[in-house]
Amino acid sequence: MTLNTKFSIITMLMLVIGLGAVFGIFWNGIRENAKTEVIQEARLIAAEAVAVRTYTFNEIRPLLAAQSQNRFLPHTIPAFAAATTQRDLGKSFPGYSYKEAALNPTNPANRATPEEKEIIDSFRNGTAKGDTVISTRDTPQGPLLYVARPIKIGNQDCLTCHSTPAAAPPSMIDIYGPDHGFGWNMNEIIGAQIVTVPLQVPLDRARAAFTKLGGGILLIVIFVAVLVHQLIHFLVVSPVRKMTDLANDIGAGSLAGGEFPAKGHDEMSELARAFNRMRRQFVGGEEVPKEG
Repeated sequence: MTLNTKFSIITMLMLVIGLGAVFGIFWNGIRENAKTEVIQEARLIAAEAVAVRTYTFNEIRPLLAAQSQNRFLPHTIPAFAAATTQRDLGKSFPGYSYKEAALNPTNPANRATPEEKEIIDSFRNGTAKGDTVISTRDTPQGPLLYVARPIKIGNQDCLTCHSTPAAAPPSMIDIYGPDHGFGWNMNEIIGAQIVTVPLQVPLDRARAAFTKLGGGILLIVIFVAVLVHQLIHFLVVSPVRKMTDLANDIGAGSLAGGEFPAKGHDEMSELARAFNRMRRQFVGGEEVPKEG
């Protein structure tokens, strides 16, 4: 195996290992940035829902208080208002969803699925780290990220409709019945606010950026590798071959090749000077003082 081939193999191995590590770190970084972007979107949706809830409770509910005495108006319920507005938002942005999932909801549409029940239970039994759960799951439509926060009874007014069927407005019982949505207690976690956001779009953007930038880096590395290969050939391999040819000529008794050009002060120049001293000693039979 020639010296040039050895250098080429070593260079390729170093490039493959180095590029693999760089691309791995780069791809993980891009994926994390995409995930951070999606989490921010989910937090924004959750904040919008909270704003709708607050507005409904402080502004809409008092305006319709008189009518609510005669019949139950879901429009005065903060959770109903938040879910309705976010559902309309989901029509324009498929994959985005908002739900106030509950273990024992008044409206059956808000009943927690098995996956949502696990999230609520994590808040109730304290296994959730902090007041926010962030996770992902795969679906046929692509990966989804969800951000969940607990729903805790913090206002005594909520128990007016959710303590016992007897205390609830009869018009609410007429709509939803007396079998669910009751037995809630103050400071109890009864559900979770869950925002779901698709990950596929930001991941596709991240993949496109990775391909574009990674391709550019790969081209630059290949160019540098070829340049280094040529420099090694010109500065190391070619001079060594020439010295080898001169040494073979001397060994065969031919001195027609002359001395090897020695310029500069690097290792190859020192090797050339040593070679020339050896040649002169072989020709003249005595050591010649060191050059330069």
